[in-house]
Amino acid sequence: MRILRTPDEHFIGLPDFPFEPRYIEVDAGDGSMLRMHYLDQGPPSGEVVLLLHGEPSWSYLYRRIIPVLAAAGLRAVALDLVGFGRSDKPASRADYTYQAHVDWTWAAIEAIGLDAITLVGQDWGGLIGLRLAGEHPGRFARVVAANTFLPTGDHRPGDAFLAWQRYSQETPDFRVGRIVSGGCVTDLSPEVIAAYDARSPTTPTRPEPGSFPSWCPPDRTTRPPPPTALPGSRCAGSGARSYAHSPTPMPSSEATTPSCARISQGPPGSCTPPSKVPATSSRKTKARNSPMSSPTSWPPHRNRARLQE
Repeated sequence: MRILRTPDEHFIGLPDFPFEPRYIEVDAGDGSMLRMHYLDQGPPSGEVVLLLHGEPSWSYLYRRIIPVLAAAGLRAVALDLVGFGRSDKPASRADYTYQAHVDWTWAAIEAIGLDAITLVGQDWGGLIGLRLAGEHPGRFARVVAANTFLPTGDHRPGDAFLAWQRYSQETPDFRVGRIVSGGCVTDLSPEVIAAYDARSPTTPTRPEPGSFPSWCPPDRTTRPPPPTALPGSRCAGSGARSYAHSPTPMPSSEATTPSCARISQGPPGSCTPPSKVPATSSRKTKARNSPMSSPTSWPPHRNRARLQE
């Protein structure tokens, strides 16, 4: 496996990102080792909140959440998935599979030694994290499913997701910072947009962001799932749903499915919120009328619930 690594100077002076980088190594699957980056803030004895970002983001996404959690006495751990941020990046698109990401992320959790985890999974961080929570329920205490789902191919993922899937595979210009900016409630500064682009090594090919959407299986009633469809998700989904206090499906406009795990406010069967988490206010999502008119035009971020940046 040929491995790329983003130079450290790409991460110097990023806005609101003063955190010390930490690293562990995981087996790449071919005998080589991959370096994974993570942030670890707050008291080591605090309840663990594991923050998993989505695609095409990296742990910079959680720069404003981490200090709030740490100030509340919680241990905030934010991973960079393999291929993103300061983590190593296999050079070939063929090296990226859903199962590989599940394995790499679980290996990172084991290496860091996390237990009684409150999982916060956003976008693909949820697709990976929900799978792990379903397969290893003894290591997870709570689940927060943020703008995510666990597709099995049993339900149509929705027009918005399919448009994003098409765009991600066909656009010749996959500009990460602009994609993240289009999915946020607030308007991002040029410096913050550039910070989201910092995670990419200087190379003409960036296989990792475009790989993810192609792994979602289509509706089984329409056509069989491709070989890259998510194996094991149906079984893991049953386990992940045990965390769900309110299993009501989210609206179809949010491009999710009835089989997804919903936000959990406590351990399975409980509705007790995590202790010491301060109350926060939320802002209403502002609408942006930017229809996904063609596969290669700039779309809003899958027309789903937008991020509070």
